[in-house]
Amino acid sequence: MTRDSQSSSRKSQDQSSAAAPASDMTHIVLAFEDNRLIGDLFGQFDQNLALIEQRLGIDAIARGNQVTLKGHQAACMQARTALEAMYQRLLQGHEIHPGDVDGALRMAAAAEAQLPLPTLEPKSRLAFAQIATRRKTIVARTPTQDAYIRAMDRADLVFGTGPAGTGKTFLAVAYAAALLERGDVARLILSRPAVEAGERLGFLPGEMKDKVDPYLRPIYDALYEMMPAEKVDRGLQSGMIEVAPLAFMRGRTLSNAVVLLDEAQNTTSMQMKMFLTRLGEGSKMIVTGDPSQIDLPSGQKSGLREALGLLTDIPDVSHIRFNETDVVRHELVGRIVTAYDNASREESEARERRYAERQRSGALDDSSPRPREAAAS
Repeated sequence: MTRDSQSSSRKSQDQSSAAAPASDMTHIVLAFEDNRLIGDLFGQFDQNLALIEQRLGIDAIARGNQVTLKGHQAACMQARTALEAMYQRLLQGHEIHPGDVDGALRMAAAAEAQLPLPTLEPKSRLAFAQIATRRKTIVARTPTQDAYIRAMDRADLVFGTGPAGTGKTFLAVAYAAALLERGDVARLILSRPAVEAGERLGFLPGEMKDKVDPYLRPIYDALYEMMPAEKVDRGLQSGMIEVAPLAFMRGRTLSNAVVLLDEAQNTTSMQMKMFLTRLGEGSKMIVTGDPSQIDLPSGQKSGLREALGLLTDIPDVSHIRFNETDVVRHELVGRIVTAYDNASREESEARERRYAERQRSGALDDSSPRPREAAAS
C-alpha cells in the first residue's frame, strides 16, 4: 500500500470517525522496550501497521519505539492486543510475516468477542497454540486453528473438516512431525484414498511409494517444511515414516504411531470403518477432509460424513470445523470459497423448492380423478 492510498483511506476513516459519537473514539499509545524488534514488529516501511489500519479502519502512527492508535475504541483495543501478541512472538525468537499479522488480528477479535478460544494468559496476553520442531515453529493464526491444535493434544482421534486453504492438513502434518521428533511416537503413517486412480494402484508404474506419491504431494510438502530433508528421506527408507494406501490397511494394528488420513471425504463407509479400527495402543489418528468436495461415484455414501454423524459424541473423539473465515492463503481464496458455498446453497434451496412443488402438485393430482379412473367411470 502506498502512502497516497494510505492518506486517502485515512481521510475516509476520519470522515466516518467524525460521524461516530465522541465517546466511541479512543487514543492509545503503546511503547515497546526492545528497539531491536521494532523494525520487525512494524514491518518494512511500516507495512504491518498499514495492514492493521486497513483491516480495522484506524490510524496507527509510528514514532520511534512507540505507536499511537486512534479510532473506534473496540478496533483500537483489537490492534493493541494484536501488536502485543506479535511483540511477544518476536521476544521468543519467532519471525513475523503478513500472514501472522492477519492471524494476530483474528485472534484478538476472538478474545474481544469473549470466545472460549484462544485462551488468555494472566497478563491478558493472547496465548497462541503452537507446534514446534527443531526446524520450525507454527503458531495458530485463527481461533479455529487454535482449537484444532489443542484438540490434537487432547484427543486420540481428531477430525478436521473444512474448505481448502484453512491449514487443516498442514497443521496435522506439523503436529505429527513434532510428535515423531520428540519421540512420543515411533512411526508416522500417511494415507489417502486414491479415488482418481480407482484404488487400482497396481496399474501405475513403479514401487508402492512411487504409485502413491502423486496423491500425497501436499503432505510431503508440509513434512519437508517441518523436518530436515535428510531426516525425512531416512525416515522413509527405514519405515519410521510410512506411506500406506488406504486399501492396504486391512488387517493391521497401528500401535505407537501417529496416523494421518487426508482427503477422507473420498473414503467409502467400509473403508472409513476399516481405517478407524486400526488404532492401536499409544497411537493418535488425525482425519482431514472437505465434505463439500466428494469425488465418489454418484449414490455412494461418504465414510467421512457417516463417521462424523456416528462418532462425535464419543469421549476422546474431537471434531473441529473450519470455514471460509479460516482461510489463511491469499485473501481472494476466502472469497472464492464463499462464492462456491453460496452457489451450492442456492442450488440446494432450488432443489428443495422443486421438490416441494412436486409434492404439492402430487397432492393436487391425488385429490382429482386419475386419467384411467375417469375413463373407467
